Amino acid sequence: MDRETYQVLVIDDSPIDRLMLSSILKKEGYHTIAASDGSEGIQRAREFQPDIILLDVLMPGENGFETCAKIKMDSLTTSIPVIFLSSANDKSSRISGLNGGGVDYITKPFETEEVLARLRIHLRIRQAFKALIEQQKYQLSQLTSAQQAILVQPEEIPDAHFAVYYRPLHAAGGDFYDVVPLGDGIDGFFSADICGHDLGAAFVTSALKVLLRQNFNSLYTPSEIMTLLNSVLQPVLNEGVLISACCVRLNRRSERLTVVDAGHPPLLHLDVNGAANLISAKGDLLGAFEAPYFESVEVKVAKGDRLFFFSDGLIENYHGNVVSRKEGMSHLVEALVSRHKLPLAEMVEEAVQDICTSNEDPGDDLLLLGVEV
Repeated sequence: MDRETYQVLVIDDSPIDRLMLSSILKKEGYHTIAASDGSEGIQRAREFQPDIILLDVLMPGENGFETCAKIKMDSLTTSIPVIFLSSANDKSSRISGLNGGGVDYITKPFETEEVLARLRIHLRIRQAFKALIEQQKYQLSQLTSAQQAILVQPEEIPDAHFAVYYRPLHAAGGDFYDVVPLGDGIDGFFSADICGHDLGAAFVTSALKVLLRQNFNSLYTPSEIMTLLNSVLQPVLNEGVLISACCVRLNRRSERLTVVDAGHPPLLHLDVNGAANLISAKGDLLGAFEAPYFESVEVKVAKGDRLFFFSDGLIENYHGNVVSRKEGMSHLVEALVSRHKLPLAEMVEEAVQDICTSNEDPGDDLLLLGVEV
């Protein structure tokens, strides 16, 4: 097949609709693949890797929303845009489709020109996204020497209300964090741990810094940012190099927290009274797969609440002794809860010293980033 020909997968239980859509698309130069139900559609999506999917919502057995959820959870198909087709035109159905991973929602009976116009729009968006990734891959390939990223300090962004303790094991640490203002009362926070504490880790932290500053903005959700980071970094990382990360968007105005985790230790949420809650989200390590899956978790927060990011170095060591993650997590939570009434900077500093004093060898980088809502 000509590489300029776009492939469209049509998943619809109606033979008439499948035939009609295939005919319309073929006349416009598209190559079509058809499936009569969700199960067959998922198989064909995995096999043919189409550029876009037209998915009927109301099908017997597994409906379109359920099929889309499976498509988005599969690393082979998660990046394929899905446009829903449905005779249901109510607001709740449209919102369910868009929140469930669809990029658009077209109601039946559909107009030919509308289908073609929306198809072109989303294919252009996907093409532009791929071009952006390729451009950033090229920019990263031009880096001839690894440099440690400049880590932002609390006094540089006072409105972000954060405090941090960072002690690398070697000159080029494998832990990384960044804080990015996104608007009035809205901030982005990012924490990562790179496998390998050498110049290679320094290269990755530099790359992360560049990519976050280019892409951490209001146009992308935290899960989309993680996907973009993976798309750029995965092809250029050395074999065996993986990154655990946590990406958070905090909106103090709406008191909403969005958390996306890529194999990183869970985010710790302490409410204003010191009650602790670990926020976990399912996600693949950055660099592990070409098309990873990232779950997005939303949490309600309140003024005075505090959030804590940390790497595994802080929960796998206790006063120089290797401990299990469960035991280490217990020590960290206890150290923070017992100091929840202290100013944030003092709380962070004392909690780390409670786990590993400055004259002890932790065996790994130590990072504790605290944020106050």
